[in-house]
Amino acid sequence: MNTDELYIKRCIELAQKALGKTYPNPLVGSVIVHNGKIIGEGYHHKAGENHAEINAINSVDDKNLIPESTIYVSLEPCAHYGKTPPCALKIKELGFKKVVIGAMDSHDKVNGKGKKIIQDAGIEAVSGILEKECIELNKRFFTYHEKKRPYIILKWAESGDGFLDKDFRPTAISNSLVNQFVHQLRADEHAILVGTQTALNDNPSLTVRHAEGINPVRILIDFDLKVPGSSKIYNDEAPTLIINTQKEGAEKNIKFIKAGKENFLQNLMGVLYKEQIQSVIIEGGSYTLQQFINDGLWDEAVIIRNEALKLENGTPAPNLDAKPYDIKIFRDNTVSFYPKDTQNI
Repeated sequence: MNTDELYIKRCIELAQKALGKTYPNPLVGSVIVHNGKIIGEGYHHKAGENHAEINAINSVDDKNLIPESTIYVSLEPCAHYGKTPPCALKIKELGFKKVVIGAMDSHDKVNGKGKKIIQDAGIEAVSGILEKECIELNKRFFTYHEKKRPYIILKWAESGDGFLDKDFRPTAISNSLVNQFVHQLRADEHAILVGTQTALNDNPSLTVRHAEGINPVRILIDFDLKVPGSSKIYNDEAPTLIINTQKEGAEKNIKFIKAGKENFLQNLMGVLYKEQIQSVIIEGGSYTLQQFINDGLWDEAVIIRNEALKLENGTPAPNLDAKPYDIKIFRDNTVSFYPKDTQNI
């Protein structure tokens, strides 16, 4: 690994500290290097606050070193005025010697403009360093802007003989270690989705309890509004979208959104894009999950198996024809990770 790659790797490590907290902004880390020594570091903590480059600049004790320094950033510096001024202009104003960029920003407000501002100021700019890793870091952000839909993660737990429950009643399948992992997954993603049946059968609250982090936005697909308002999904612990065919409107943290049943998944993607949802865990029942699988509408799958548990009768697990790229062991449970696109590994 050359020195540029080493520093971009550090940018990625810094950026990951804010996973699940920067929506709708991307995860970005930045490092400032002078004569082979890191003199500043920063990352974007949350939307509305300073971007990574500004935090890195602010952390430099001796600002006189900046014109002789290189600034590394995992994503192209922004070129537009949002809640904060453009980072590309700040880099130009301070007159860095060189700028090294991990991935270019496909977002139409940036898309090469940041790099151009820097180059037009006579500053050397290099991009595409550890590009694959930098795109992976922001797979949610890139999917959202390029495919106009959230990044989709399918998740379920099944018994050794392939059932989601016993005799169609809620059944504990995963152990406490896996439960911790699942709650961390919730904290890392933007939203979590279930269908009517799961909400009625399990009465889930879909919040983060066994890990640190922000509760995801809850999404309930409930065409005929069968799930009672007294259900946990209606409590005030997280913003909640109820996708249905009956009513529109918002009440406190609950938003009702009407969507037609025809081409439902495509309609749903449009709704979630409009609501600026960048990633969603599909934790629905077998029927909901299988619809996403059949449509090829998923990016990742996380399947928990309790090999020793035999349930014999109940709801069959969804059928996913894919090979896992990683399997983790959590005591008597295994968690398999599947990508839809093997090129992204």
